[in-house]
Amino acid sequence: MPVGRVETGTMKAGMIVTFAPVNVTTEVKSVEMHHTALELASPGDNVGFNVKNVSVKDIRRGNVCGDSKNDPPKETEEFRAQVSSSLHIADISCLVFSIFCRSALIAVDLFDITRIMLMSLHAQ
Repeated sequence: MPVGRVETGTMKAGMIVTFAPVNVTTEVKSVEMHHTALELASPGDNVGFNVKNVSVKDIRRGNVCGDSKNDPPKETEEFRAQVSSSLHIADISCLVFSIFCRSALIAVDLFDITRIMLMSLHAQ
């Protein structure tokens, strides 16, 4: 049973979903939250869901699940992100490093810094 948070859109039984980047498509048999069946999961809900004919070996932590009929998820070569760092400002540069992207640890090439925002540790 895959588990995760609904970030955008909704999820309900009977939907055809695609997991990316493995490109596995299947039907959602049921959706539940805290062992209680849900008719509809909304953004912010942490859910578990049963899917047809998908082995635990076919999908893994960090895969993204989306509606196959409405803009299914797919692999990308690059993306724009807001990154928070505990490094000193002088230590930030374009480099290769690992980040946590929701629940997955992924390797990324940081190739462009568009803006640096300084945050005060003390409330004013």
